[in-house]
Amino acid sequence: MGQVHIVGAGLSGLSCAVHLADAGHSIALYEAAGQAGGRCRSYHDGQIGRVIDNGNHLLFSGNRDALDYLSRIGARDTLIGPTRAAFPFFDLRSGESWTLRPGAGPLPWWILSAARRIPGTGVEDYMRALRLARAGPGATVADCLPRGDAMWQRFWEPLCVAALNTAPEEASARLLWRVLRESFGQGEAACRPMIARDSLAASLIDPALKFLRARGAEIHFNRRLRAIGLVDKRARVLDFGERRIQLGDRDWLVVAVPPNAAAALLPGLDAPQDVRPIVNAHFRLPAPPPVAGLAPDLPILGLIGGTAQWLFLRGEIVSLTVSAAQALADRPSEEIAATLWAETARALKLPAAPAPPIRVIKERRATFAQTPEAVRRRPPAQTAWANLALAGDWTATGYPATIESAVRSGRVAARLVTE
Repeated sequence: MGQVHIVGAGLSGLSCAVHLADAGHSIALYEAAGQAGGRCRSYHDGQIGRVIDNGNHLLFSGNRDALDYLSRIGARDTLIGPTRAAFPFFDLRSGESWTLRPGAGPLPWWILSAARRIPGTGVEDYMRALRLARAGPGATVADCLPRGDAMWQRFWEPLCVAALNTAPEEASARLLWRVLRESFGQGEAACRPMIARDSLAASLIDPALKFLRARGAEIHFNRRLRAIGLVDKRARVLDFGERRIQLGDRDWLVVAVPPNAAAALLPGLDAPQDVRPIVNAHFRLPAPPPVAGLAPDLPILGLIGGTAQWLFLRGEIVSLTVSAAQALADRPSEEIAATLWAETARALKLPAAPAPPIRVIKERRATFAQTPEAVRRRPPAQTAWANLALAGDWTATGYPATIESAVRSGRVAARLVTE
């Protein structure tokens, strides 16, 4: 085996590099930006005076590839989460609060208890999940489930938007079923929620770079790939503009960049191009708020009936996440800030005025639109070129475009290289 050249130092590229370096391969990693992480990054924000993440990310204990990646880089203990699955919610319209506590094992006996169900729902509402399992390839979530009732408003729609970053009227039913099957469908031990204790970079990015450097990997920032020389079904040349790298007969190339960039580099690549944004708002409070109902080991709150779907609390920093945010992303940041602060103040029972310092982050290309048509267009890791593999949460991992999907894609690409 020669050297493996990996283009893109987001989570998929880092995952691929970590797996290959762990197996003793020589790695060269190239990133167009000045830092690693891609859409999963952290930085010190001058406006609120704290390190913040570009977005909030929730992992499940059933995300086996993400947790394996964290273990490999020595960062598994940087996540926090409850010892048993629990999801607190607050309805911004009615003021009701509840906590969803799934039971152990794959059979959902817990739904027989009215005290454990979402308010206003019955047993039959949960059993309708099986319609997703039977959905055809072109079916959307809204095609399979009744709309407008309490279960739709308080579970199906928020889950779909949060997991797929796509409205249920256009989101793939099969893809949402995959989420359910790998989390709630395995019992509470597989759906315990976890978040980064300090920051995304401290958990997922910085330890990976340290791991790679310790194993002799070359890491190049501010190195944008302009073109790939493809000859006789092999990648032969990497053109970075100011530098061209010749690939040897035993060298490999892994392209781990967003789908639009990959399509520009590889002729004939069919990949999902329609995207959906995510908007996040970070507020710095004068002090950590006393919040009843939130566990100290997982300070998150699901929001129902408003603009945001999730609230994350880390010390005095409170962050709100709005997925499938096409309409919101086009509004001025000041208007977004006012809307999301009003929801924050209501959920945390804080004074509405004055508003604290805030940073609004619009990730306009957060994920591809996870519609049935886009899911069909997800390419496999293996390509028509003998020494070229793809990685990215948009490839055919069988899972939505999430941290788990990105890490999984890197592992699959690494396996292709070593086979």
